Amino acid sequence: MAISIQIFIYFIIFSITGYGISTWAISLPPQLSGRIHSDPDAIKAASTDYGHIISVNPAAVLSPSSVDDIKTLISFSFKSNSTPYTVAAKGNTHSTWGQAMAASGVVVDMLSLEKNGNGSRIIVSGNKGSGFYADVGGEQLWIDLLNETLKQGLSPVSWTDYLYLTVGGTLSNAGISGQTHRRGPQIANVKELDVVTGKGDLVTCSPRQNSELFFAVLGGLGQFGIITRARIVLEPTKKRVRWLRILYNDFAAFSTDQESLIAMTGASYQNVPDYVEGQLLMDPNTNLDFFPPSDRPKIISLIKQYGIIYFIEVAKYYDDSSNVDKDLKCLFKNLNGFIPGFMYEADVTYLDFLNRVHRDELVLREKGLWEIPHPWLNLFVPKSGIFDFNNGVFKDILLKNNFTSSLVLFYPMFRNKWDDRMSAVIPDEDVFYPAGFLDSSGFDNWQVFDNKNKEILQFCARTGIKIKQYLGHHGSKEEWIDHFGSKWNTFKQRKAQFDPKMLLSPGQKIFN
Repeated sequence: MAISIQIFIYFIIFSITGYGISTWAISLPPQLSGRIHSDPDAIKAASTDYGHIISVNPAAVLSPSSVDDIKTLISFSFKSNSTPYTVAAKGNTHSTWGQAMAASGVVVDMLSLEKNGNGSRIIVSGNKGSGFYADVGGEQLWIDLLNETLKQGLSPVSWTDYLYLTVGGTLSNAGISGQTHRRGPQIANVKELDVVTGKGDLVTCSPRQNSELFFAVLGGLGQFGIITRARIVLEPTKKRVRWLRILYNDFAAFSTDQESLIAMTGASYQNVPDYVEGQLLMDPNTNLDFFPPSDRPKIISLIKQYGIIYFIEVAKYYDDSSNVDKDLKCLFKNLNGFIPGFMYEADVTYLDFLNRVHRDELVLREKGLWEIPHPWLNLFVPKSGIFDFNNGVFKDILLKNNFTSSLVLFYPMFRNKWDDRMSAVIPDEDVFYPAGFLDSSGFDNWQVFDNKNKEILQFCARTGIKIKQYLGHHGSKEEWIDHFGSKWNTFKQRKAQFDPKMLLSPGQKIFN
C-alpha cells in the first residue's frame, strides 16, 4: 500500500490564557512527492502577492509538470476520508488582497507548467473562413501569447493594460481594458476551456458542451475549477498604432466625449477607436511623461488652476498612415469639449502600445518601487451615478484629502458586450464606467489608502450609487451575496455542482 506524504505544520496560537501550540497534518498524494515543496522559500513565495498587504502561509506548494498533476492533487483532497485540504492556483502573483492564497492548504504554481512541461502550450489554428484562434495553457502570460501570435500576423482582440498576467488568471475575473467597449472583456472572446473541477475531473467545456461549467468559470473567481487551457479568439492585426491623449478641465465634456467616441454605429463603426480609456491628472509631478517636455509647464499650470485635469486616451490601429489620418479627423470632428491646443499624439508599433505598462514596470523595479504595497480599489460605476461620483469621490475624497498622486482610471463600456450567463458581475445599466484607484504606498502607511478606499465605498452606499467591485475583496459572506445580487443563487448552485467540498480558491473568502 502506498504511504501518503505527511506534512506537519506548526502554528503558534494566541489565546486568552497565553500562547499555545496547535499541531495538525495534511495528507498529500505520494505520486506527487517530487513536485510538492514545503521549504521556507517555496512557502514564502506562495504567501504573498502584488498587493504586499495580505500574507498567508500554505502547507505546501505544487510545481506541476502536467495537467495530470493538478488533477491528482485536487482529486486526492476531494476523495479524502479525513479533512480535505484547500487548493489555490497562483499565476504571476498579481492579486492584491490574497485572492490566490490558501491558508494551510496547497498553492499550485501554475507557471511551473511552462517551466516543466513538454512542448509548446500555445498553438495557433484556424483560417480566414472559420476564424483564427489559439489554444493556450492557463499558465501562459498574455505577453507570450501576443509575441507568438504576432509571428503569424495575428493577435487576440481584447486585452488588459498589463500583459504579464496569466490567461487563466484574467479569465477567472473578466479581463478589461480600453478595447472592451468594442470587443467585450477577455471572457467574451473565449471559444472553449479545459478545466480541472473541484472534484478533480478534467472537463472540456464551451457554450455548446458542458456549458454550465463554461459560463461558471469565466469570471468565476476560481471557485469552480482551474483553467488549464483556453481557446482564444484571434484576428489579423495591424502593424502600427496612433496613440493620443486629449485634455479636459470639465467632467461633463470629458464623459460625454468618451461616450461619443465609443458609440459610433452603422457606416461610421469602422472609425470607432480600437481603444478608449480615461485618466485623471491631479499631481503636477506625476504621469506627464507622455507629453512633450516643452508643454509640461502649461499642463502643470492647468492642474494647479483646476485641481483636476481629465484626459481621454485614444488609440487607432492602422497599416496605411493616410487612412488613419482621415479616420482620426472623422473621429474628432464630434468632440467639442476638450481644451484647445491640448491634444497630443504618438506613433508606435502595435506591440509597443499593448506592452506600454511594462516600460513603467522596468523603471519602478529599478527604483525599488515595484515590490511594495498596492492597496488597490477597482469599481464599476453605473452611468447614472458618475456625476455624483466625480463630485463626491474625485473632488472631495481625493482632491481635498490630497490623494493626488493616485493613478486613477475612468472610462465607459457597454453592458451588451458582456454575457450575463457568465459569473462576472456588472452594474445593471447599459453604460458603466470602470474606476480604478491604483495606489502604491509604503509598508507603514498602506492603511491610509485602504481607509480612503473604504470611504469611497461608504460614499457610494450613502448616496445610492450601485457600484460593483471588480477584482474586489469582501469582508463577509453577506457582502458577497450583496455583490452577486440576482446571480447569487446560480453562483451557489454551481459551487455545489463543481466544487461541493469547497476546496478551490479559498483566498476569495466567499464560501470558506
